[in-house]
Amino acid sequence: MEELLKMAQKKADQVELFILDQKFNEVSFENAQLHEIATSYQSGVSLRIIKDKKLGFAYTRNLINPDELVQNALSSLVGNVPAEYELPATDQKDLPQLNTYDSTIEKISNAQIVSECQRLCEILKPTGAEVFIWAFATENNLRILNHRGTDLKTKSSMFGIGAKLTFPGSAAGIYRTWFAKKFEPMPENLINELITLYQKGLKEIKITPGKMKVLFMPNDLYALNWRIMSGTSGKSIYEKISPIAEKIGEKIFSEKITIFDDPHDDRYPDARAFDDEGVATQKLTLIEAGVLKSFYYDLNYAQKMATKSTGHGYRRGQWASDSIAIKPNPNLEHLRYKPGDKTINEIIDSIDRGIIIEGVLGAHSGNIPNGDFAIGANPALYVEKGEIIGQVKDVMVAGNIYELFKNVLEVSKDTYLSYSGVMPGILFEQVTVATK
Repeated sequence: MEELLKMAQKKADQVELFILDQKFNEVSFENAQLHEIATSYQSGVSLRIIKDKKLGFAYTRNLINPDELVQNALSSLVGNVPAEYELPATDQKDLPQLNTYDSTIEKISNAQIVSECQRLCEILKPTGAEVFIWAFATENNLRILNHRGTDLKTKSSMFGIGAKLTFPGSAAGIYRTWFAKKFEPMPENLINELITLYQKGLKEIKITPGKMKVLFMPNDLYALNWRIMSGTSGKSIYEKISPIAEKIGEKIFSEKITIFDDPHDDRYPDARAFDDEGVATQKLTLIEAGVLKSFYYDLNYAQKMATKSTGHGYRRGQWASDSIAIKPNPNLEHLRYKPGDKTINEIIDSIDRGIIIEGVLGAHSGNIPNGDFAIGANPALYVEKGEIIGQVKDVMVAGNIYELFKNVLEVSKDTYLSYSGVMPGILFEQVTVATK
C-alpha cells in the first residue's frame, strides 16, 4: 500500500487510501426453518486524490493493477468536483485506545450461530406466529493512509441477532435485535418482551383517528432521527435547506431531549477513534435539554463553512452502503439520547389513550430536510388506560419533528442498540394518527 501511495503522490497534490477487509458469517431462518447460511470475505481499496483543488476517486475490489487504479482516479478529475480542504495529519498515538475487538469472534462457527437461532425458534414457535430469525458475526480491519503520514488502523468485531414474530395473514410483526462485540445469546428480557407484545397484539381492533399519544419504540426511532440528522448536518447548513440553520443556542425541542454522538463509547460495537477521513473523533452534543448546541461536519463541508471537521466524515448513505465505493460525507454513526426516568413498561402504563409504533413503513416519506414525516405504523398497538388492547391496521402517523419534539412526555430509561444508535422509547402527545 505504501508503494501505491507513493505512485499516486507523484501525480496528485493530496492522496488518501482507504483499505477495508471484512469477513461475514450469516444465517437466516424463515418460518422457524433454516433458510440460508453464507460466509463471505470482502476486501477493497479506495483511492481519493486532490489535484489543483479538484477531487478524483476510484476503487477496486482486487488490487491487481495499482497503476490502473491511479489512472482511474486521475481520469475522474474531469468531473471538476471542487475539493479545497486538506487531508489531516493524524497520529494514532494521540488517539484514545478503544476496546473494539473481541478475538473470540474468530472462533464463532456457522454451526454455533445456527444453534442459537434454533434455540430462539424453539422458544418462539409455541406463540403460533411465523418465526423469522437472522444472525451474523463479522470481523472488520480498516486502515487509512494519506500523503501527510497518517497511518491509522482499527479492528472491530460484532455479533448480531434478530427475531420477528409475524401476525397471521400479515407481513407486520414484532421484532427485536441484539448486538455485541462477541457471541452473546439474545437476552431473556428481550425474548419475553417480544412474546408479550406479540400476544397482546393478536386481536385486531378499530379505533377512532385523531390526535393522541404515540410511543416510538427504540427500533423505530430511526425514522425521526433521519430528520434530525438532516437538520444538523453541515451539508444541509451549507445547502441552506436546514430549518434550524440559524438557531444555535435556541430551544427547539422539549427540555427532556438531549441528543449526542459518542464514537468513543466502546461498551457497544463499532466505537471509533477516527472517522473515515482519518480525523480524530469526539463526543459531540447536538441538542442539550432541548437547546440546539452543534452541527456536525466532514472535511469538505467544514471547509465550505469555514470551520473544522467534527470527525463525522463517514462513507455511508441513507441506506446500507458499500464503504469502499462511496466517498465520505457527514454522518452520525454513534447517536445517543440521554435516558429518562421510567421504563418502557412504566411509560405504557401511563398512556390513557394512544398507540405504540412497533414497526414503520415509508420512513423516507415526507420532506426530510424540512422535518416532515408521514409514516405507516406496521404494526401499531393500541393502548387504553395503560393496557395494550390489540393491533390496529393501516395506521398513518404524520407531522413535523420540530413540532413533535416539543411535545415529549417521556423518554425511557431503558435503551437498545438499534439501527441508528443507542435509542430509548419516546412518548409524544398530540400526534396526528389516521386510520382507514
